[in-house]
Amino acid sequence: MFVPGTEMTSEEFREFGHAVVDWIADYRAGVADLPVRGEIRPGRLWEQLPDRLPEEGESPAALLADLDRVIVPALAHWQHPAFFGYFPANSSLASVLGDLLSSGLGVQGISWTTAPASTELEQYLLDRLAEELGLPAEFTFPGGGGGVIQDSASSAVLVTLLAALHRDSLGAWRSSGLTGGEVVYGSTETHSSLAKAVRVAGLGHDGLRLVPVDPVTLAMRPDELAEAVAEDVAAGRRPVLVCATVGTTGTGAIDPLTEIAAICREHGIWLHVDGAWAGVAALCPELRALFPGVAEADSFCTNAHKWLMTAFDCSLYWTRHPGVLVDALSILPEYLRNAAGESRAVVEYRDWQIPLGRRFRALKLWAVLRWFGLRGLREHLRRHVALAAELADLVRSDDRFTLVTEPSFALVCLRAHTGNGAAADDRRTERLLASVNKTGQAFLSHTAVDGRPVIRVAIGGVTTESRHVLELWRLLREEFDRA
Repeated sequence: MFVPGTEMTSEEFREFGHAVVDWIADYRAGVADLPVRGEIRPGRLWEQLPDRLPEEGESPAALLADLDRVIVPALAHWQHPAFFGYFPANSSLASVLGDLLSSGLGVQGISWTTAPASTELEQYLLDRLAEELGLPAEFTFPGGGGGVIQDSASSAVLVTLLAALHRDSLGAWRSSGLTGGEVVYGSTETHSSLAKAVRVAGLGHDGLRLVPVDPVTLAMRPDELAEAVAEDVAAGRRPVLVCATVGTTGTGAIDPLTEIAAICREHGIWLHVDGAWAGVAALCPELRALFPGVAEADSFCTNAHKWLMTAFDCSLYWTRHPGVLVDALSILPEYLRNAAGESRAVVEYRDWQIPLGRRFRALKLWAVLRWFGLRGLREHLRRHVALAAELADLVRSDDRFTLVTEPSFALVCLRAHTGNGAAADDRRTERLLASVNKTGQAFLSHTAVDGRPVIRVAIGGVTTESRHVLELWRLLREEFDRA
């Protein structure tokens, strides 16, 4: 019996839990029938909520009713098979159950002592996945490196920058802070998280150098990077970090890692490789060949919560310099001291990240690996790459459209072609994007190349199949004439 204001009993939890699982199952079963993104105006959700929070507790049934009435109509449905707008935020039902188990255990992993199984399962999974991704042994714990699950690639690049600053200053950074002149490098296509990390770390706007990209591939130009580094060294500045990318957000460009790594070695610069979206493709040996040079990086990151079927947040990060990372971030108040930690026989993951607290994220990743197996995950990745190639062929066959870049993994970038010049093409592209999204039958996003609008089709949903891509193609052609 529901008693307002009291903790659920185990039996109440069982009853409500069954209702919640049923609700999720029904939502997932019917999400393809919903508009991918509803047409709602700002503030509409607020208008449907009461003026005050409830004074008395309310029944679980009321919460589920409001999910249907208020929340679902105001969502962009990321798990919809026609959600092509951004890189996927895959949340397979196996990972949902893993997340539920993690929440049910309620583990707070502030140290090995508080969460031995959480810590060691995470170590195990990161070591095994490093092997499956073809990363060097130096990125594993037995090889002197190690991996950790961050909340996001943004956090990964921030902790990397702090470690690189620490190494560059020979440890003085931790006590005296920045001395000025530190420089970080990315390309003009590098994710904005690098600029935010530079800002958060206190380097200022002048601490970031954006390197030009190749006009065709949109990948970082090593000659331009080498020139920028040489200029900074000559001016008395200190190159600290280069962030190279495997699969840029805009167009999926792949930076030439081998050439970039050579420049970093010459000048003692930390090389971080951001493979947030595309990095997991390395599970497939034939796709791994598309980005040689990762083995020469100092750190590498890829998000299981994008293309590897795992619910947000689950960003996989490895470094060959865990001692530098820990020394940069470690703070040990008395209340966190314990015998296991001081023995140095265990990993204290709190020193590998910005927050103190940690969720048991490894559990949902483990659930995904146990349910799908490596073969199932590889088939998932290969299917989406094949669908992108199929869509690219369709674009090539229709003179009303043009590919802006060659497809990258499961990303296709295209533009409308009117035959009336660039300005007319750009206007039609913008209207086409808006027209497709307005239908609610699919959701796309955009980027810009050389200042011109581009439509991005990011294929990667858990339930996305060939028929959904073909339906999107039909919709693009149909809406072309209306745009």
